[in-house]
Amino acid sequence: MIVYGHRGAKGEAPENTLPGFYHAYRQGIRHFELDLVLSKDGVPVLVHDLTVDRTTSHKGNVGNYTVAELANMDARRNVTGWPTKTGIPSLEQLLDQFPDLEHLQLEVKKDTGSRLNILCNRLTEIIQRRDLYRRVAVTSSDPRFLREIRRRNRDIRIGLVAERRFPKPLNLAKRLGCEYFCAKWKILTPGLVEQAHRLDMHVSAWTVNRIHDILKLEDIGVDSIITDYPTSTRTYFENRAQALLTLPKEESQSPEPA
Repeated sequence: MIVYGHRGAKGEAPENTLPGFYHAYRQGIRHFELDLVLSKDGVPVLVHDLTVDRTTSHKGNVGNYTVAELANMDARRNVTGWPTKTGIPSLEQLLDQFPDLEHLQLEVKKDTGSRLNILCNRLTEIIQRRDLYRRVAVTSSDPRFLREIRRRNRDIRIGLVAERRFPKPLNLAKRLGCEYFCAKWKILTPGLVEQAHRLDMHVSAWTVNRIHDILKLEDIGVDSIITDYPTSTRTYFENRAQALLTLPKEESQSPEPA
């Protein structure tokens, strides 16, 4: 099972920041989920909300600030004990700093039509220029945005973000031609996972923070989980694999003499 760091490593470091990604990267994490919003000057930046209120000391819409202004903010407002200031980075800054990441789920939030249209163009251009077709999936809960990405370039992989079982999100993902089905973990059932696999979709579950729940998802065949604690989750799986390798083999019993 693949472990994706949620917004970098949301439970361990400031979310959607370069230090947060570096924290998980140092521990071997190479798969990440992150969120993209458009800056005032038309640059895709890493931030979950459409405003900067929750994660910084500033107020207002992300779209009211330039990429330079966002980079100069302090985006560790809800993190206790993180020692250094860190701003809101751009997607290209992340890609430049971590060129060997194996895969990214780039989630785009709902926004105004005009801003999403520009973001769609910018994101398509970045993926094309950097040849990221095999290394990213563009995900969203907004079907219109996914259709627009697919219309611009059919080689870009897309994924539907689903929070509820109804009205049958897997049917919508099929109609959109998605390669990824990114579901809230509580809505996943063995039947839903099996159906998604029959449609050749990768099933990714969010946001899963308890090992007990991760193991249940593993049992029903989920392909990847998105977690706030990627480093401790990866350590668990590594320790489990090592334990299986070092378990003593059962000694064969010889038949007792007659």
